[in-house]
Amino acid sequence: GIKTTHYPARQESGHGVTPGRPTSYEYDAEAARVLVERCPTGALSQCDGQVAVEYRRCVHCYRCLRGTPHPLPWELDHEWAAWATESRNPERKLGKEFRRSIHVFVMDAGDCGACLHEVKQINNPYYNMHRLGFFITPTPRQADIMLVVGSVTDHLRLPLEKAYAAMPTPKRVLAVGACALSAGIFGPSFISGAGVAEVLPVDVEVPGHPPPPLAILHGLLLATGRRPSASLVSPAGIPTEVSGT
Repeated sequence: GIKTTHYPARQESGHGVTPGRPTSYEYDAEAARVLVERCPTGALSQCDGQVAVEYRRCVHCYRCLRGTPHPLPWELDHEWAAWATESRNPERKLGKEFRRSIHVFVMDAGDCGACLHEVKQINNPYYNMHRLGFFITPTPRQADIMLVVGSVTDHLRLPLEKAYAAMPTPKRVLAVGACALSAGIFGPSFISGAGVAEVLPVDVEVPGHPPPPLAILHGLLLATGRRPSASLVSPAGIPTEVSGT
């Protein structure tokens, strides 16, 4: 009697499961310049006649969609996770023995609360991470994957390093949210680093501010080799519809 998403058996299309994200589009030079200047985090750039999106920096402020005569198209997808550059080596991927029994240690490294709230949702009846073989553990000594949220403040850098050192091998790191990937709007600064990769070897990156629960599940499935990787830069090609919702 409890409704649970069918993802990953099929893509979820229910209302509200994703905030969506902008994608690339072709504009003339002046329209592109205005859009790039409206972005508060530097996620937009002009590239080969298109406005490209760097998803590591996008915080879903909607300034490229609302209040501008030339809005960017908005994709309502949710498979956002991608392999970090150094983790494309097959040796960094977890083997088949980890596909159905993964223990995840969640580390708050200075999160504002948004990404951590979305992480909590993957354990509720609708997303039900247990059906996919993922389990939250309270100790890094039993963890296969460390899921990190936050930009890594100075006070939490040492606890983060100690938690990672306490994990048994093989171990992997999942960085979740724009702050964990690029420090977002909070850093780098005198009290905050430039993201998790500055401290630990990141294997999978999940962009978004915050990413929806399905994007986080996609990151976990990617880490265990059960879903393909997305791209962290907006794809080429021109969508045909612009959603204003």
